[in-house]
Amino acid sequence: MMTSPGQHMAAEIAEQPAVLAGQVARRAEFAEVARVIAQRPPRFALLAARGSSDHAALYAKYLIEVLLGLPAGLVSPSTVTLYGARPDLRDVLLISVSQSGGSPDLLEFTETARERGALTVAVTNTPDSALNKAAELAVDIGAGAEVAVAATKTYSATLLALYLLIDAVRGGDASAAANLGELAAQALEAPVQRAIDRYRFVDRIITTGRGYSYATALETALKLAETSYLAARAYSGADLLHGPVAAIDEETAVLAVTGAGRGGAAMHDVLKAVTERGADVLALGSSTEDVPAAVRIPIPEVAEELAPVLEVLPAQRLALGLALARGGNPDNPRGLLKVTKTR
Repeated sequence: MMTSPGQHMAAEIAEQPAVLAGQVARRAEFAEVARVIAQRPPRFALLAARGSSDHAALYAKYLIEVLLGLPAGLVSPSTVTLYGARPDLRDVLLISVSQSGGSPDLLEFTETARERGALTVAVTNTPDSALNKAAELAVDIGAGAEVAVAATKTYSATLLALYLLIDAVRGGDASAAANLGELAAQALEAPVQRAIDRYRFVDRIITTGRGYSYATALETALKLAETSYLAARAYSGADLLHGPVAAIDEETAVLAVTGAGRGGAAMHDVLKAVTERGADVLALGSSTEDVPAAVRIPIPEVAEELAPVLEVLPAQRLALGLALARGGNPDNPRGLLKVTKTR
């Protein structure tokens, strides 16, 4: 059966309000896994992931450090898979994040971590995956089958799954996420056509954000690169000022994630600096009116720690629209497969 370019990606983007609302309704499942974690308090947490899941893991790192007050870090799987390291992981929480649960390096790292004393949790969209079997505990993202190569609904659902898990570990009741499905529907109605028209012919773009929203900047850059083949680079707003700002000029497009909260407030100095250098700024978030920008994509306000779940939705529509406007098919990006296996 013939399909039109971007048909699968568009359909899966549209599914997200229902997927997110369904996750909130399943919060008891996340709370049950959280109960086991809370009974075995870790000294610190590690997160293992690749690709889009790596951006979700970075988001979880912020959640763990801010909401739980625990140190957290992203692992380098190759230390185990290529170099044979066997770290002491007693009293450590390892959360392995993988939409497919099929990456050999994440599987081997998880198996090793469990052998070395870690409490291991798999967060996947494939309940019968090898990764779920390797980990002591498992969380089902529950986004349903995803056909398009570019991850959309599995990414936002992974973010919410991690939030529901970590919020439950701290004893939360997920009340901040109660109406997230409704807010997601509103976020998907955010106007993106003006941005598509304005940046259709751009050669390079920088995405930037701070705090929780740094994950959004990273994921947006990846989506733009893999669907529109743009030279997209993501920076933390803080890191952008530590050197890379020197490369910004009138030919540079900057997509800045500017939400309500401390992370968004910290972006003001960043946008002042890039605007002074002549950058063309696209502001995306719940606080776009407070910053200098050529184009704005406003979304509903939500608790800052949940903002990335909503921020990425119009960013996905932007990536889809730019890919189509540039003559591509985002359902079948060149050289990419749905599941990438690395060691």
